[in-house]
Amino acid sequence: MSEYIEPIERLADMFRRLEGVGKKSALRMAFSVLDMSEESAREFAEAVIAAKTQIKLCSVCQNISVNDVCDLCSSHKRDKSVICVVEDSRAVMAIEKSAIYNGLYHVLHGAISPMHGVGPDKLKIKELLTRLNSEEVSEIIVATNPTVEGEATAMYISKLITPLGIKVSRIANGVPVGGDLEYADEVTLRRAIEGRRTI
Repeated sequence: MSEYIEPIERLADMFRRLEGVGKKSALRMAFSVLDMSEESAREFAEAVIAAKTQIKLCSVCQNISVNDVCDLCSSHKRDKSVICVVEDSRAVMAIEKSAIYNGLYHVLHGAISPMHGVGPDKLKIKELLTRLNSEEVSEIIVATNPTVEGEATAMYISKLITPLGIKVSRIANGVPVGGDLEYADEVTLRRAIEGRRTI
């Protein structure tokens, strides 16, 4: 027999599918939804559906966007000679918040992790190489997370791109090893970008 009635159990199970949400947090969220007015609950559901149906990947940098080409790629104010390669869109937002970087981005949507069945072919590396053939790029900044997977991805990208005559640098370790860029503060990210090194 379930501890809660079926609709609450089902809703909590949906929240539990979200990354980083445990059983207690999922139940708390489910009861929060239950406390909403029917109109608010409907707006909540519509926002989830809208995010899922309206957001797509930028055809250039693979960042999330509502347009075919995102605002960063279409901006004339960005330095198009530098591309910062990150694991996910949250890292783009974190770096943008630091206001220290003015180049373009490329989102890989993950990191190389053989243990989890993620090889280079499952990342947006092919799209990055296509960009390098069609754009005037002088530097690639690899800003993958400072984890084993992030470091392996950085080395793989460096080995692919260095022979093309493009400078490949790695962000400095202002970001703690094992940490995620999305949780780093602006000062830490500024030091990491400014102290990048060639790899």
